[in-house]
Parts: sequence; C-alpha cells; structure tokens
Amino acid sequence: MIKLDGAISPENTLFVLLCFEGPDVYSTAGGLGTRVSELSEALATQGYTTHLIFIGDPYRASTELRMDGRLILNRWSQWVSRYYPNGVYDGEEQKLYDYNESVPYHIFNEIVRPAVADGKTVVIMGEDWHTAEVMCRTSDLLAWFGVRQKVLMLWNLNSLMSLHRVNWGRLNYVTTLCTVSKYMKHKMWNLGVNPLVIPNGIPARHLDPVHPETVQRLREIARRGDPKRLFLFKIGRFDPDKRWVMAIEAVARMKESGHPVTLFVRGGIEPHGAEVFGHAYHRGLQISDVEAQRPNMAQCIEAIERAAPADIYNLRFFLPEECVRTTYAAADATLANSGHEPFGLVALEVMAAQGIAVTGCTGEDYAISFENSIVSETDDPDEIVGYLLYLMRHPDEQERIRVGGQETARQFLWDRVIENLIGKLEFLARKQNIVLPSNHGLNGASKASDKTAEQNVMAQAASVSVKSHPRQPQSGS
Repeated sequence: MIKLDGAISPENTLFVLLCFEGPDVYSTAGGLGTRVSELSEALATQGYTTHLIFIGDPYRASTELRMDGRLILNRWSQWVSRYYPNGVYDGEEQKLYDYNESVPYHIFNEIVRPAVADGKTVVIMGEDWHTAEVMCRTSDLLAWFGVRQKVLMLWNLNSLMSLHRVNWGRLNYVTTLCTVSKYMKHKMWNLGVNPLVIPNGIPARHLDPVHPETVQRLREIARRGDPKRLFLFKIGRFDPDKRWVMAIEAVARMKESGHPVTLFVRGGIEPHGAEVFGHAYHRGLQISDVEAQRPNMAQCIEAIERAAPADIYNLRFFLPEECVRTTYAAADATLANSGHEPFGLVALEVMAAQGIAVTGCTGEDYAISFENSIVSETDDPDEIVGYLLYLMRHPDEQERIRVGGQETARQFLWDRVIENLIGKLEFLARKQNIVLPSNHGLNGASKASDKTAEQNVMAQAASVSVKSHPRQPQSGS
C-alpha cells in the first residue's frame, strides 16, 4: 500500500493544457475553445498555476499572463498562423507539424524542469486528436530525461473526428485516456480502450438570474398576442447530427394540428442550413431573416420586434451571452435534440438559465426526462410534438422541470468538475508512485529529496537548452 503524504493542491501541483483551440477569436471554432478557456480559468481561480498552449492569434502577444500570473497563455505557431488568417483550422496541417515538433521541448525546458526543482507535480492534459502525437512525444522526451514519473499525463476525447489518425496503442500506453460522458466511453470501447469519464462543466455565471422583465418582453414578442402560441428556440451548428430537420418537422406538425409555434433559430454557415430552411419552406412555414450588427440585449430584442411576422425567425447575427440565456429562460422549450452529442453542453446551459431543454439520448448523462429536462429517444418528430403538448397541458410540470434543471446544472459547475478531476488525479498519482507532499513539506524534506535527481536532469538537459529543437519558438510564438 502506498502512503500519500498529502493531496493535490495549488502548492504542489501545476497544470499544462494542450489544445488547438483557445480563448482568442482566431482560435475558437466550437465548444472545444470554450471548454479549455473556462477550464483553465477555473483552475487558475482555485490557485493552480495553469499553462494553456494553443494556436493563438498571430498578432497578439505570444505569452500573456492573466489572473495575477496564475494563468499563462502561450499562443503557439504564430509564425505559421500569419500565413493563414482565417482561423485556427486554416493551414491545419502546417500548424500541427509545428506544434508537434516544438511544444514538447517547451514543456520540458520551461515547465517541467522548474517544477521538478520545486518539488512539484505537473499535470499535462491534451484535448482531442490534434494533441495525440504531441502527448506521445512529450512523454518520450520526459522519459529520456528521467522525469516522466513526476508528471501525470491525461488525454481527453471530446468528439469522434479524425480518430483514424490516432495511434491508440501508443497513446494508451503513455497517457491516461479520458472522455466527457459514458456514451463517449462506450464509443471508445470499440477502439479497444477504456477511458475515465470527467464531464464538461459550466461557469458559475451561468446560474446568475436573468432579468425577468426582459424574459417577459421576449415572450410577448414571440407569442404575438396569442398566449397559447408556443415559443421554441434552437441554437447550434447546421449539422445533421443536431437533427435540425426533425425540429423543423415537429414545428410544422404542431402548426398543422392547430397549435401555432414561434421558433427562433441561430445556426452557422454550414451547407446543411440550406436543407433545413428548404424543408421549412416546403412544409409551408414562414421564415423571417433577422439582421443586426453585434447587438447588445436591447438591440437584439428591437431587431426581432421589427421583423416581419413568421413561424421561424432566423437570427442571422452573433447572439451575446445575455441574449442566449434570456431566450433559454423565455422559451417554452429549447430543442437540443441531437442524434449524436458527446456531452450536450447547450442543454446544460439551458438548465442553468431555468429553461426547459429537449435533449437527445446520447452523451447527456445528466438528463432525466420529465425531472430536469425532456429526453427524445427516437428520431420521430411526433415524439417532440407529444412531449410539447404534454407540457402545454401541465404548466405545473413546466415549473418543476425548470427548477430541477437548474439544480442539475449546479452540480456541473467547473468547481465541481475540478473536484472530480482532482479525485481521479490522486488515484493516478498513487498508481504512479507519486508522493504528494503536504503544504508544509514543500520547502523541506520533499524538496531536498528531489535535489539530486534535479541536478542529474539539469546536467542531461543542458545540451537540450542550447540545442533545443530548431522549430522551437523561444517566446512561445
């Protein structure tokens, strides 16, 4: 039995997050950028020194300190990104090559060596397939210099994209594999691996109450003088997995059965959007495009109010967070009815705003139908129709689901998720024979016991410091 002297804490542990996406507008293409931005901020808020290494805006500082220096943003491959101005995945292969070639040396020289000198443990977490190779190379480099056992390495899967590019045997050997839901865990079983589940989270601000007068005004606009008119919302990429056509068909069937509906939609620029609106047109639904230029909450409402009456309001502008959360709360339901969802962050955000989420039945582990949400288990639009009619007939159930949903969302705040993460890290540290010193031991025996090992590492690494990889950017750019 291994006896641990202490527990993981900001005094004895620091984090390194590796991800293609990040907090810059240039670096954000989907939920992955939001995930790593919020997770890194939450770790830093708890006191952990946290490095986030991502493909950053080429014209911003290569290194940026936030939160009193606890959060270090390293914008990587900036010299490559200057040739590819259209976002993080423009020039993807060129950026990936540079990332794989240079990041391991930076982690070893600038992060792990100083941490070992201070008697600290380093946790490295990679996100999705882009970081699979760099995690393997980093592990090999750390092993070469004798410090791999002082580092915990986790690799997390958020989507099923490009899994054919991952060397699963190698990655599973050098890291602990993780994913965000039991559904994704079962998907990964087919790859011959068995990951740990660490869910996604939401920031505490998502539980802040929305303005009740604004909610009521938005409902009045959507219902257009008819209190029985159903108000629905759907937001996300125009992807067939999001079951947009199913949602549109449910709206058409509601209308045909004598139950008028107003649907607000906010999609992306994907080609599937043409199919979605084509289906709406052929089913006789009226569509009104709503335009605005980076509006605030009041301007969003004014733009919608000016729009021509319609069944579907196509919101063709960026929705600020306040507007999204207000719409979640105002709508009778938000249709997050995906056919494939690794986790289902939108539905959880709906619950946090005391909205009613209609979810799918894949990665939404938190969803319990008619308790905290409505779960659609088939691709039949009539299932959504039936559940919406049920809610209309039972207004008391609506309120109970709204309250239950927010209580569920509270369990997935990033602080709670980090508790989950720390618990798993302490289990992994035990397996790896890492002794976590108590806070008072960091400057005493624990640090002294690492001194000889650190001197050896410094001696071996001297040539690497001078002869670091030719593509390694000295400033992180």
